[in-house]
Amino acid sequence: MIDSRILLIGLFVGLANFLFRYLPLRFGKARQSGGKQGGKTGIILDSIGIASICALLIVSGVPDVMRDSKKLFPTLVGFLTICLIFYKTKKIILATLFGALLFGLTFKIFMN
Repeated sequence: MIDSRILLIGLFVGLANFLFRYLPLRFGKARQSGGKQGGKTGIILDSIGIASICALLIVSGVPDVMRDSKKLFPTLVGFLTICLIFYKTKKIILATLFGALLFGLTFKIFMN
């Protein structure tokens, strides 16, 4: 049977993720010509991808790290890789792929 805390956390994270994506689009300014969003709304929209990926990494990684502290280092490597690649390239797909790759390699090396 599913623990009610897990269900509650899942609902909370899902709602927060939905609102984090929906509210800037609902109340933001119209896109300017050239495809760029202006002002504060543009910053929010540009940050949604990296924030979502990092939030999912934290939510999915914290229980594993709390059970087995050896998993902290691979998780930290994946998180920092995502942040660094995104900071340098501003491409969330590339950052996520490299973060997952380095997490997997670090996990494989250090967990054996």
